[in-house]
Amino acid sequence: MMGKTILMAGAAAVLVAMTAAPASAEAWWESTKISGRMYYDFSNINASSTATGGVKTDSTSNGTSFDIKRFYVGIDHKFNDIFSANITTDFTYDTTAGASQLYIKKAYLEANLSPMLDIRLGSTDLPWIPFAEGVYGYRYVENTLIDRTKFGTSADWGVHFKGAFANGVVDYAVSVVNGNGYKKPGMGLGTNRTDSVDVEGRVSAHLDDFVVAVGGYSGKLGAAHGTATSHTANRLDALAAYVGHGARIGVEYFNANDWNSVPTSKGTSDRDDGYSAFASYDFTPEWAVFGRYDWVNPKTTNSTTHLVTNDPKDNYFNVGIQYTPFKMVNLALVYKHDKADHGTLGTSNGTIGGSASGSYDEVGLFGNFQW
Repeated sequence: MMGKTILMAGAAAVLVAMTAAPASAEAWWESTKISGRMYYDFSNINASSTATGGVKTDSTSNGTSFDIKRFYVGIDHKFNDIFSANITTDFTYDTTAGASQLYIKKAYLEANLSPMLDIRLGSTDLPWIPFAEGVYGYRYVENTLIDRTKFGTSADWGVHFKGAFANGVVDYAVSVVNGNGYKKPGMGLGTNRTDSVDVEGRVSAHLDDFVVAVGGYSGKLGAAHGTATSHTANRLDALAAYVGHGARIGVEYFNANDWNSVPTSKGTSDRDDGYSAFASYDFTPEWAVFGRYDWVNPKTTNSTTHLVTNDPKDNYFNVGIQYTPFKMVNLALVYKHDKADHGTLGTSNGTIGGSASGSYDEVGLFGNFQW
């Protein structure tokens, strides 16, 4: 009900702005910008899983390759001082077709009504993951905590609100979304339609070089219309960091309930938590060192028998040195290690673990450029 109320209020505000906003006399090409960004690596992966009996199996992802992790192309257009629009494409490799496929990550109409209220209609950044990426600073090396472990997504389709108060000291973001993520837009005629909306929000404060934030998510994660759901997925987020004088030092934490149990029976539930500690230092404008450690424990329990059916302890870290030859181009020599004991965990680097344990090692050159 709260999500529907927020959605209706946002639609009303946009309609008022549309009637009040003067038409722009600028030619479209004078108010249109094209941007791009690419994450890539040239690395070697050595991963394996070990069964309870001690049998070790190498991963099919092992080997050396040049990988394109992301390639965004964005088009921004400003209609006038209030209204603007964006479309951003990405791509993925379709194993069935044996070819790369383009898809839309962002597509929205934006109404910037005031510094305290900005509204976007469509698919755009959700409140938490892109914010955490901005504080962390090394997204091209690895996804942030909840994105890496698939306890959240970075964008979704819906109505999005954001703004700032007290001269930018306090800012907020709230999204009322489908819950399917940006790769599954609602297309009408029963495609990706849901019985309810999901809500994600964040409030953060910036005090000199310090930033603190709390946020959360609640919803059915895009469960299709008519699907029986016994649980609601909930997630609590927190972050605190120092960003200044060439240094980034911070910690991110999350606690989730029933994130992987929405459509399951009432007898199954999961309780998940984890944290990430990260640090980096730019000792010259061109050179920096960085490192990060994540610990995650997703626990699935049968509430009838009280037996834990999956209880992996995931330990991940990366270390590296970054070279920035000029602004908006980064190259880094990186080593990553991930190990899961007593179960499996789905991550952005594949499934880590096994009935006994499993590990993932990657070393290589990681890069990022944008314009």
